[in-house]
Amino acid sequence: MADSTPWIAAQAGPEDKKHAPATLRNRDAILAVLREHLPEQGRVLEIASGSGEHICHFAPHFPDVEFQPSDMSEEACRSIAAWTKESAVPNILPPQQIDIEHATLDAQFHAILCINMVHIAPWSAAQALFAFAEQHLPSKSLLYLYGPFLQDDVPTSPGNIAFDQSLRSRDSQWGLRSVSDMKTEARIHDFVLEHIIAMPANNLSLVFRAQ
Repeated sequence: MADSTPWIAAQAGPEDKKHAPATLRNRDAILAVLREHLPEQGRVLEIASGSGEHICHFAPHFPDVEFQPSDMSEEACRSIAAWTKESAVPNILPPQQIDIEHATLDAQFHAILCINMVHIAPWSAAQALFAFAEQHLPSKSLLYLYGPFLQDDVPTSPGNIAFDQSLRSRDSQWGLRSVSDMKTEARIHDFVLEHIIAMPANNLSLVFRAQ
């Protein structure tokens, strides 16, 4: 079953340094995929960094990569800054507050990561993510997504069905996205889905590549 409680900064306690319990459960599995697909050097943007725990876990394993964390939430950016300060990892830049649907960033990257966002955001956020990536990634660059997704001809686990219903009850614009819809949107913006990688707890890694 996918992690059943979406992490929302404003609900994660008053302290600056937030904790997302799912991070401890999935970070090493995600890192194993990134080792196979992330460039060994360059600049990598994480969209919706949340607490900041993921990027602080990944960055030491890619010393020649400069990581740019971001989140639309002020609380999340404070948490990212607190975790980054504590970790003392030198290749993490200060967080930027970015709302992907209204992003006006003047920068280019070698890869973009987005973990556990598209199901706790409206579909327009997923569309905006691909449009943003098209503008900010050169050809052959990586766009990596992780989370619970629906697949055609693959039975959805009861846990993920319940999770989807829970999300939609919280916000009618939320919910698990289908891989086929993600592929269709990707093609509009000149990305192809290279790999679908099964992950623990019925999650998937989607590896898209800019054309």
